[in-house]
Amino acid sequence: MNPLPPHQYIQRETARIQTEHLFSDRLVNALYSDTRERGSHLFRALTSARMSSLLGFLTYDTLVGSKLSGAGHFSRKLGIDLSECLDSPETLDTPRKLFERKIRYWACRPMDEDPAVVVSPADARMLVGSFSKTSRIFLKEKFFSFQALLGEGRTRWLKVFADGDFAIFRLTPDKYHYNHSPVSGEVVDIYDIPGTYYPCNPGAVMALATPYSKNRRVVTVIDTDVEGGSGIGPVAMIEVAALMIGDIVQCYSEYEYDDPKPVVPGMFVKKGQPKSLYRPGSSTDVLIFQRNRIRFSFDIVMNMFHPGVRTRFSEGFGRPLVETEVALRSGIGRKINNHEGESSDE
Repeated sequence: MNPLPPHQYIQRETARIQTEHLFSDRLVNALYSDTRERGSHLFRALTSARMSSLLGFLTYDTLVGSKLSGAGHFSRKLGIDLSECLDSPETLDTPRKLFERKIRYWACRPMDEDPAVVVSPADARMLVGSFSKTSRIFLKEKFFSFQALLGEGRTRWLKVFADGDFAIFRLTPDKYHYNHSPVSGEVVDIYDIPGTYYPCNPGAVMALATPYSKNRRVVTVIDTDVEGGSGIGPVAMIEVAALMIGDIVQCYSEYEYDDPKPVVPGMFVKKGQPKSLYRPGSSTDVLIFQRNRIRFSFDIVMNMFHPGVRTRFSEGFGRPLVETEVALRSGIGRKINNHEGESSDE
């Protein structure tokens, strides 16, 4: 079995090319080559909800997991800044507590308050794309199938977001794993779609067809064309579970982390506030916008085609597809006034 090439991305704040340390890369490479082809029953078992929960339990909850990857060693190895945490580092004494940490986001993740600005829902590595074949960032369905991602029976939303634009946010295990609302608006729909638990490792993503629309996920549709909203039409926020994710907990807080509530239709969510929590592992957020309602940030679009970056996402697309590492609540695009112009190409 030939080793996969390194995977690199661009760190937004410095514009530097970084090489990602991929967790359990050899194991994932083996799983998505030999095991998948030679033992379909074993492959299905390894990517089931039961196995994903078991792996998460062994890694984050048991004494074995704690001894192998204690929180102090874990944080140093991954470069987690414990000074950002809301709780004292002494209390983050297990891998699970560290994974589910809260941060002082209001201080360490500043946000542009301009209502026209859409913000990142997570600390993540980001790509953008379009379902429209006339867009310069049109991407064939490799990460997900549009229909399957939203749910085959969701005719209303399939029509609303047809030919729209999207952003993919890949959270690695070291990241802060609360998701925050990227826009302000009223929740008009939220539903859970069952599925498998494929990892978000770039090698695994490229080895499979449309993995994000096969994993378990929660779809939340937010109407931003309401009083106090962001004014960019309906926005779909899809939270995609992955290997070792035990749950996606909806826990919206209007102020800091106070009084968390389940997300339900009719609720107004404010841009930048905590919405949900992944428990635990790697995971992915996908945002979908209507066509010509948002223009993605210029640097993020240009980084995707940056020469000289070794990215596994160039395999299967015929061109480099480079991620940008973005910070939670940082601007990733802005509203297009009067629905004019190309949505993502400028």
